[in-house]
Amino acid sequence: MHHIRFKHIITITFLFFSLGSFAQVHKLWYDKPAVRWTEALPLGNGRIGAMVYGNPAIDQIQLNEETIWAGRPNSNANPEALENIPKVRDLVFAGKYLEAQDLATEKVMSNSNSGMPYQPFGDLRLSFPGHGEYTDYYRELDLDSAIAMISYKTGDITYTREYITSFTDQVLQVRLTSDKKNAITFNAQLTSPHRDVKIDTGADYISLSGISSTHERVSGRVRFQGRTSVNASGGKVIYKDGVISVENADEVILYVSIATNFINYKDISGDEVKDVANYMENAKKSNYQTSKTAHISYYRNFLDRVELYLGKDLYAHVPTDQRIQNFKETNDSHLTSTYFLFGRYLLISTSQPGGQPANLQGIWNDALFPSWDSKYTTNINLEMNYWPADVTNLQELNEPLFKLIKEVAETGKETAKIMYGSDGWVLHHNTDIWRITGPVDRAASGMWPSGGAWLCRHLWEHFLYTGDVEFLREAYPIIRDAALFFDQNMVYEPENGWLVVAPSNSPENTHAGSNGKATTAAGVTMDNQLIFDLWNSVIDASEILNTDTDYATHLKIRLTEMAPMQIGKWGQLQEWMHDWDNPKDTHRHVSHLYGLFPSNQISPFRTPELFDAARTSLIHREGPSTGWSMGWKVCLWARLLDGNQAYELITDQLTLVRENSGSGGTYPNMFDAHPPFQIDGNFGCTAGIAEMLMQSYDGFIYLLPALPDKWQEGHIKGLLARGGFELDIKWADGEVSEVKITSKNGGNCRIRSNSELKGKGLRKARGENPNRFYETPVIPEPLNHSEVKLNDPVVSNVYTYDLMTEKGKSYILYKR
Repeated sequence: MHHIRFKHIITITFLFFSLGSFAQVHKLWYDKPAVRWTEALPLGNGRIGAMVYGNPAIDQIQLNEETIWAGRPNSNANPEALENIPKVRDLVFAGKYLEAQDLATEKVMSNSNSGMPYQPFGDLRLSFPGHGEYTDYYRELDLDSAIAMISYKTGDITYTREYITSFTDQVLQVRLTSDKKNAITFNAQLTSPHRDVKIDTGADYISLSGISSTHERVSGRVRFQGRTSVNASGGKVIYKDGVISVENADEVILYVSIATNFINYKDISGDEVKDVANYMENAKKSNYQTSKTAHISYYRNFLDRVELYLGKDLYAHVPTDQRIQNFKETNDSHLTSTYFLFGRYLLISTSQPGGQPANLQGIWNDALFPSWDSKYTTNINLEMNYWPADVTNLQELNEPLFKLIKEVAETGKETAKIMYGSDGWVLHHNTDIWRITGPVDRAASGMWPSGGAWLCRHLWEHFLYTGDVEFLREAYPIIRDAALFFDQNMVYEPENGWLVVAPSNSPENTHAGSNGKATTAAGVTMDNQLIFDLWNSVIDASEILNTDTDYATHLKIRLTEMAPMQIGKWGQLQEWMHDWDNPKDTHRHVSHLYGLFPSNQISPFRTPELFDAARTSLIHREGPSTGWSMGWKVCLWARLLDGNQAYELITDQLTLVRENSGSGGTYPNMFDAHPPFQIDGNFGCTAGIAEMLMQSYDGFIYLLPALPDKWQEGHIKGLLARGGFELDIKWADGEVSEVKITSKNGGNCRIRSNSELKGKGLRKARGENPNRFYETPVIPEPLNHSEVKLNDPVVSNVYTYDLMTEKGKSYILYKR
């Protein structure tokens, strides 16, 4: 592979594709080795994660395997909850919120464990004698091939290292070359932060074996082994005392395989020694170039489906960390498109079919006990990880999430019975690889039973995107049983007689009903929105599948008993059942805006009052925030049709952060800074950029709904819309110039555009969209307590068209 040193990088000459698009090179590159973990370059194949530091003298590749978690199969449901949840609820209805919260912490939260942490395997360390003095250093992560590399000179010899976490061979491969023969000499060893690891040496490998940690009295039972071996051309290789010594080789291919005894959340009877040996044997059989080609081909099958062009790469000569630091001044459009692509790269690297879903840090973690255990937080973070999956054409990568949902539906049935005495299934605000579903931590965050409702929305949305009735048939029992849990556990609150979830909270935000001391409440807006979506999906699915008609009718009645959304005294969308919102509250969670995004309950066209109230709420949550919160707000401003505000949030997101403290932004390696690192902000911002360019939630496909002034010209290729439509959109002077629509399912395609369009078969839209995937919910009339005048939404002149499509055919529309 030909590598270009940074000082020789020139502006790329772009090649035309369909729609007149340009091919671009996307990479992260640096002129120094990584010193901090958040400067290292992330590689992943869904199962193995690697962080490449790239130091010439002593290289470090920090390693993860997705199933190395502390603990063992377990359940954390608290039997005391059954007796005490009604007492907590009574205290809530009596207005004794802090008492209710304290009782829940003592008697409802898990008394066994709060979930297990995701843990690292360890590190591959390579030492190169005499390489401490070097020049012409260059380090990159090539997002077009999922390959990292470094190059540098020591004396008159140029050295290159190429790093791959192979999708097809399921190992880490490092290729070491130089421009002179007999020049490669180094030692390699495996290390680990785990206690009591065992180092062994075989005839042609070294290995490190260990067992995951004991945590909160749950003994660690995940056994793991990693092996390292080399194929060397020329020179000498010695395996001794846990070290591989290579002397005077021409070229070396180094392999690392890792395996565990984990089979699934209730079975850890696997043979990690057999598996790690098989991975190594199979990988070493392949020629490196053949393996590399297969890896790139597999990766590009996902990557090439979508392409975003926002302008020429004017700063290709500037290292990536400096580009991030300069973004506020440069408005570096190519960096924005690279950040979008990086989000898709991360999902491809962390969420492969058959594996585990992306956790709080994706697949990368260097700490035995990381922040928030690097678990699956289900009151926003896990869901945000998968917001780009459908819209950015990575639909297969939902599979690990859907498998997790199926598994927590199984474990959640036991929790529902033990804690609530009810049918159906429940998930609180966290789970882990063992699929715990009981509430964890203190009640201030953990007394929230609505995680299952939110995850079920992903199942329903995937059906809307694909139209796959067999998928819906398989998912329906999970959705129905989540609905059943709430049907049996919601109660009528005493003030208005509304059907509410109690006790619960508006995730992690304290309220004025407790003088800011408690989060615990009843009938919070987000819960109402989640249950509204959940029950409506059961109603719609029952009609499509011709099943459970009586239960669907029952849920229709129950929906009429729920609280409507409310507009508070200062014109805001109320976060709680009571008008407790503080206009000075800048809390990172904006949970009551779930109805705006990712749901479709709030619209400028259907619910203008709620739209303005949501906008008012979001305005008052401005200011520095966590990385993932800014990612969510990009999506929200896109739904508010304000591209310039969305762009401001992207600018805030692309603020360089080097330390694990302070406001959020982006680390030098483009990881999202909460801080510390959380991967959800990367995914949220990627989804937000897609929402700025195309939306399909409101009964039509809206082209360029939130285009910022900075993006006057560009194109996006391969976005997916609900109903099975794929779109390539090109624009100039801020208006659509050409759009290609490919219909995977056939049916009516309703298009909304801010500019007039023409094309064969295109006609002005009339009446409701007959495509059932574009049905919009009927939202109950909101209660308006506002003491200020609400504003009408500012919506550009729009043109709405219908295009009747045939399955498998493509259609081209042009600006009139």
